[in-house]
Amino acid sequence: MSTDPTTTTEPGRADAALRRARIAVVVAFLGNGLAFATLIARTPAIRDTLDLSSGQLGLLLLCLSGGAVSGLPLSGPLVSRSGPARGVLLGMFAVTLGMALVATGLFTVTIAPVAIGLAFCGLGSGVWDVSMNVEGADVERRLDRSLMPRLHAAFSIGTVAGAAVGAAAAAAGLPLHFQLLLVVVALPIAAFPTTRAFLGRAGTAATDEETGERRSALAAWREPRTLLIGLLVLGFAFTEGSANDWIAIAFVDGYGAGETVGAVAFGFFVTAMTIGRMFGGSMLERYGRVAVLRVTALLAVAGLLLVLLGGSTPVGLVGALLWGVGASLGFPVGMSAAADDPAFAASRVSVVSSVGYTAFLAGPPLIGLLAEHTGILRALFVVLGALVLGLLVVGAARPLPGPEPAERTH
Repeated sequence: MSTDPTTTTEPGRADAALRRARIAVVVAFLGNGLAFATLIARTPAIRDTLDLSSGQLGLLLLCLSGGAVSGLPLSGPLVSRSGPARGVLLGMFAVTLGMALVATGLFTVTIAPVAIGLAFCGLGSGVWDVSMNVEGADVERRLDRSLMPRLHAAFSIGTVAGAAVGAAAAAAGLPLHFQLLLVVVALPIAAFPTTRAFLGRAGTAATDEETGERRSALAAWREPRTLLIGLLVLGFAFTEGSANDWIAIAFVDGYGAGETVGAVAFGFFVTAMTIGRMFGGSMLERYGRVAVLRVTALLAVAGLLLVLLGGSTPVGLVGALLWGVGASLGFPVGMSAAADDPAFAASRVSVVSSVGYTAFLAGPPLIGLLAEHTGILRALFVVLGALVLGLLVVGAARPLPGPEPAERTH
């Protein structure tokens, strides 16, 4: 018998449980973004503390990306067996362990603990990410309204907060290792009450039980539409991830700005992403996924070119804003498209996330190695290729035929 609180015969209790789950999943997205940004916003501090070149920093960031991609294939079976709540908790514990190791490595000026810590941060972030997306898709389905863009906006709000913390800490001269230890203490305090409000294990499997259509998660890897959505997410994730990893370095090295300006540029980018996700839902419902994604891709191209060719910090900061708006909707729309059929939402979200996160594996070392020979601004021209990929496969995000309006995103 299902223990899903939303299946209760008392509508009031079911509605209250669903409202609590919605708030909880928003907090999970927000916390993930904050934890991520507090570290990434200060990549120049990692480079300078360990005395790394751009190429070496790119290889070090590969540990973060590699850990994330390694965790994604584990997330599907984990969520299916244990539920999103435990997935978020396990991911959070891995992130806190990783941050503690990074702090130790920075304090002792030793690369090995930083590399291992970044791998744990990536592993935990990947498990946490898939778990919260599966929970978000389930809540979205039960609410019967567009939710994913706003959930990813919550993630962006978390990154804005994390970037603000990073900028303030850098301006105050606070060592990064001390900043990370504060996050290590705060994350568990927030995670436990949050996950208690999730719909629970039954919420993950409820759809399959209702339709009687259980199947192996491997089947989703053979679906052309799911794989194309994965490529769409990959293109936009590369666009987003390149800014996450390198926009601060681009301003510090490319424009000769200080670390504080680099953190501010990262903050501009994630602020623009937040705005795009907060208001993107209404645009998607009005104009459709395909048209909106094409426009946002062009905005990302314009912003990228302003950053790379603008020639001054103010122009570059305007470019960071456009880049952020342009990259804002690819990932959440991909998650919504993967979850169009509620019968197989969990397996498809896991596959799309796995394909999309390949960008976070390939992006940092590729850009870092190119920057070693050409400079960071020229190296970032490879992002144009990711945007072209997104434009080529954007049609895969078109909603599946059904009784609902054709352009509704949920």
